[in-house]
Amino acid sequence: MSRIGRSPIAVPDGVEVRIADNDITIKGKLGELQMVLASEIRVTMEDKQILFETKDDSNRARQLWGLCRSNVSNMVVGVSEGFTKRLEILGVGYRAAVQGKQLKLDVGYSHSVLYDIPEGITINCEKPTDIAVTGRDKQAVGQVAAEIRSFRKPEPYKGKGIRYVGEYVRRKEGKKK
Repeated sequence: MSRIGRSPIAVPDGVEVRIADNDITIKGKLGELQMVLASEIRVTMEDKQILFETKDDSNRARQLWGLCRSNVSNMVVGVSEGFTKRLEILGVGYRAAVQGKQLKLDVGYSHSVLYDIPEGITINCEKPTDIAVTGRDKQAVGQVAAEIRSFRKPEPYKGKGIRYVGEYVRRKEGKKK
């Protein structure tokens, strides 16, 4: 068992933490995040560190211990630094552009795909083939990146499509004559 729940979370300067029962609110320069923790977990704040303990020794409490600690750690990093997922587009004529509150994707269909950018998420396109999804909520950033990728997943023959930066796409051999 990893016991990740034992390690405390260091709270950086400029981040404010409020704990009320099992409700934790973290406020930083990038905004505010709130979460209701499981009733089996006790959270305390001592000397600019957040500590987690289980109230009993049940399996469920031990399972949620590390989960709650990881989620709160992601919240602290999110409000202080933020999270970014980068996507790249490969294919002739494939491109992306941000138009107001929408992302316009030209990825080989007869029409452009318009994706509404959710609240709390910022999308930048430095080049027409690079997309950067940024936000304070790690789950939301990953979800938006996955939704954008789902419009044209990389195909195994030529590798065309939308992929994460650094993602390995296993290539297949083409048709033989």
